[in-house]
Amino acid sequence: MDTPDLVHLTRDPIDSAAAIAQVGDPSCGAIAVFLGTTRADADAAGRRTAALDYEAYDQMALEQMRLLAAQARQRWPIARLAMVHRVGRVAVGEVSVVIAVSCPHRAEAFEACRWLIDELKKVVPIWKEQVSGQ
Repeated sequence: MDTPDLVHLTRDPIDSAAAIAQVGDPSCGAIAVFLGTTRADADAAGRRTAALDYEAYDQMALEQMRLLAAQARQRWPIARLAMVHRVGRVAVGEVSVVIAVSCPHRAEAFEACRWLIDELKKVVPIWKEQVSGQ
């Protein structure tokens, strides 16, 4: 039974383990995973980041994410794919995006995973705004 790609936007904390489990496939020797987290950073005025607020144009973002998944499948032998992005407030240290892919070999999995996050950041209508702490 073939499992469809997991392409999702959520307001809830991302379950990274579930996304990784989603892409497991006995025909593959590699699962590559990218976890994007909110980092403690400072803006130009020296204010520390407490969180990031993410907004998305949901329908268009999901369409674009599905298109990226299809394009990645054309370039690499991806067995299964998960791409989940959080919207709303994401505190420092929390996961804002997970991308996981399974491929027969590690080089393909790494390349596909990197390409997906790079393209997601370029073309998917998701915006972030820094929330400063004290």
